[in-house]
Amino acid sequence: MADVRKEFRLTGWHVLAGFAAAFGIIIAVNIALAVNAVRTFPGLETEHSYIASQTFDVRRAAQQALGWDISASHADGLLVLKIVDDKGLPVQAAKMDVILGRPTHQKADRVPQFRWDGTAYVAHEELEKGNWDLWIKATAMDGTAFEQRLEMYQP
Repeated sequence: MADVRKEFRLTGWHVLAGFAAAFGIIIAVNIALAVNAVRTFPGLETEHSYIASQTFDVRRAAQQALGWDISASHADGLLVLKIVDDKGLPVQAAKMDVILGRPTHQKADRVPQFRWDGTAYVAHEELEKGNWDLWIKATAMDGTAFEQRLEMYQP
């Protein structure tokens, strides 16, 4: 019996098909990544960044003059936000607005209902595992604005 094998020849069409398939995969992955990046982008931090930058140094100096140190912790369903002054004494703000959410998207954003317990702000919050952010806007008793973002990790 005779061995009937057809010899394979690499032609220009084979090379073109290989290049088209390889670049098609690369382009498809890039499009998928770009679509997901745009879909999960939470938006702007500041609407008019140039205008906000004009008063940044003054606002920062006033905030630093307060000497506040803010920390947050979460255990047993309680979210605790502590504000202490430069002497380590607890501080109660005249007004405080806090948003709790994930750093990557706004779906989980919520406003904790904090209450002052005499030493810290406490709110009942159940947090899933992972990274969380607290966006804090407070006003001192003297009217000084204070803004800070705290990062938390829930194991």
